[in-house]
Amino acid sequence: MAKWGQGDPRWIVEERADATNVNNWHWTERDATSWSKSKLEEVLVGLVVEGEAGRCEISDLKHVEGEASCNSRKGKLIFFYEWNLRLSWKGTVKESGEKHKGSVEIPNLSEENEVDDTEINISKKKGEGDVLKDLMRTEGTTKVRQALRDYLKALKTGKLNQYVRYVFYSDSVLPQSLDIVGVKIPTVKIFMREIFNSSADELYSIFTTKELVQKFSKCPAVIEAEKGGKLQMFGGCVSGEYAELVPSQRIVLKWRCGSWPEEHYATVALIFKAMAAQTELQLECKGVPVSNEDSTRQCWKKQYFEEIHILLVVYSLLQYFLRLL
Repeated sequence: MAKWGQGDPRWIVEERADATNVNNWHWTERDATSWSKSKLEEVLVGLVVEGEAGRCEISDLKHVEGEASCNSRKGKLIFFYEWNLRLSWKGTVKESGEKHKGSVEIPNLSEENEVDDTEINISKKKGEGDVLKDLMRTEGTTKVRQALRDYLKALKTGKLNQYVRYVFYSDSVLPQSLDIVGVKIPTVKIFMREIFNSSADELYSIFTTKELVQKFSKCPAVIEAEKGGKLQMFGGCVSGEYAELVPSQRIVLKWRCGSWPEEHYATVALIFKAMAAQTELQLECKGVPVSNEDSTRQCWKKQYFEEIHILLVVYSLLQYFLRLL
């Protein structure tokens, strides 16, 4: 090995005081798990399989377990992914009109195997209708494999990859795929989901009622829940305004953290999906500065979601004890 000051300078990576990863020589990793879960649901759920026997459709992504990441070392991109998936399908026999249900198991989708070699298991609930099971085993398996290829293509060549390439390779060029909101800085879009043990009405109120916001945030707040109304939370660390409000269904915010570049705002959409005694909250945060992606996720997870869960538990206990009186 050449001593310092000797050899070809192209192969020397200096330690820099500003910690810049010059030419992306050192290992860098970006988590793609959350994005992948959304993308897998997008490409698989709603997939239709039709044939002479009847018609089937993948109705739900029942189980998704695993992780994915985009990594860089010595200027090369390396992708890791490992997934265990279980899907539900439903179908109708063409001749009899009988309806049947079943599942699709994909136990090991990973970079270690080609998509054509990935195991895909088709099953059906008890009863007649094996013609639909056969249809899913043949045409269905082919379509599922194509959907998996679409996911991998998006992972490696789509917006996520272009964003990663920007982080890894560019000090000055801003890819066209990055979302720009307000001040022209490189940004990303965050998507998160959370299930709450409350009705959509209750959860909507927690985001639009000053007293409830102050309870879960544990700080004074400015909440003007109307179009154009101001929003200020966590001692001014979060601010913005309400852009759209559809009671119990949707809230759109112009939203920023105090540490972001001045006058730069993200667009936050909160979608409330009622689910029996629960509500799924879908969060899309568009325009987050690249350097603040992780801290923004943690803000929503720790300061919003976890604290709201605690508030709902306290409220539930209070209601219980009031009924006992």
